[in-house]
Formats: sequence, C-alpha cells, structure tokens
Amino acid sequence: MIERLARPAGSVLVAVAIAITIVAAAVLPFLNPAWVAFAQDRADATAWTGYSATELRIATDAILADLVIGPPDFDVAVGGEPVLNTRERGHLTDVRGVFVALAVLAAAAAAVLVLAVMRTRSGDEGRGRVWRAMRAGALGLMAAVGVIGVVGAVAFDRGFEVFHRLFFTGGTYTFDPRTERLVQLFPQRFWFETSMALGLVVLVLAGVVAALATRRLRAPRPSPTAVPARLETAR
Repeated sequence: MIERLARPAGSVLVAVAIAITIVAAAVLPFLNPAWVAFAQDRADATAWTGYSATELRIATDAILADLVIGPPDFDVAVGGEPVLNTRERGHLTDVRGVFVALAVLAAAAAAVLVLAVMRTRSGDEGRGRVWRAMRAGALGLMAAVGVIGVVGAVAFDRGFEVFHRLFFTGGTYTFDPRTERLVQLFPQRFWFETSMALGLVVLVLAGVVAALATRRLRAPRPSPTAVPARLETAR
C-alpha cells in the first residue's frame, strides 16, 4: 500500500524537479552582461538615465556583479554620486535572496533528477515511470509558460505587479522613473522583452526534454531472456 502511494508521489516529485531545473537553466543566459547591454540598448536606458554608454555599463555591470557574485552592496557610484538610493539597494538585496533561493531549489531538483536517472539505468520497472514523469513535467511547464506568455503579452504591467507581490513585500519594489535610477537603468521595455525571451528559452528547453523523454519511452527494452550475440557465437 505504501509503495503504491509512493509511486505517484515520486512521479510528481520528478515532474516538479524537471520543471524547476529547466527554469533555472533558462534564467542563466539573461544574467550575462551581453544580454543586459543588448536589452538596455533596446529600452533606451541611456536616455532614461542621462548616462553615457560608458557610464551605463559601469553602473549596470557593477550591479549585475553584486547580484550574481556578491557581496550584495550595490554601492556603485558614477561621477562620484551613488547610483542607487537606500530603498533601491534594499530591493536588489531582496532580489538576490530570491536568486539564492532559486539556486538552492535548483540544486535540490537536480539531485532528485540524478537519482531518478540512475534508477532508469538499473533496468527496473521504474524506468518508464521516470521518463513519463519528466515528459509530463516538461509539457506541463510548456503549457504554463504559454498561458503566462499570453497574459503577459496583453497585460504585462498587471502580471509584473502580481509577480512582485508574490516574492517581495508591498511597497519595497515601487520606484519613481523620474528620479530613481533602478527603473531608469531597467525600464519597462527591458523587462517585457527579457520576460518574452526567457519564456521562449523555457519553451525550447522544455520541448527538448519532452522529446528526449518520448524517445526514451519508445526505445525498445532488451529482453531479459535474450542471449548476447557474442555468447551465442561462443557456443
């Protein structure tokens, strides 16, 4: 009885783990300074901030380094003036906390997947169950991203607000684009296009995982009674 209950729970765990791993992997390219510079250029961040292209890169690259590598001081200055005020630095510290939590969750999810894949190699009856769970997780993630993408395309501002409410304390993430650098460095267009690109990467990765899982499920299993060709020849 316990084993029967454990099987569905294990499948759900694998499905969730593959979804988390895909999302975490998809986020990584967007923490690259090259992408950030490209997206800022499209969002005209130099006009918003009044910085030169060089000053924009100094400010942004320092913030990105503090966010990804640390320490999370976010105390970069341009022309002797701090780029961010206390509230902006506090919000970025909260953002770093979310990234750290995602990294820990992704590491745990990856460990679950490694154990699951090791089980598929043992040739026991759990092989098909593991690959079906991975496929289900990938397809479920694709469906979720599709829905979120449609909503984001027609109501991005509202979706952006809901996202922040889920992860941050109210009032800690609202800034004035006329006077505060954080939203000038990363204007709304930056987030819209980055979110759409992130969704596309998630869809591609999830599609690859689903295709791989399907291929594994369709692969013929070796018969336990089959005699290896070399042994047959030896006879």
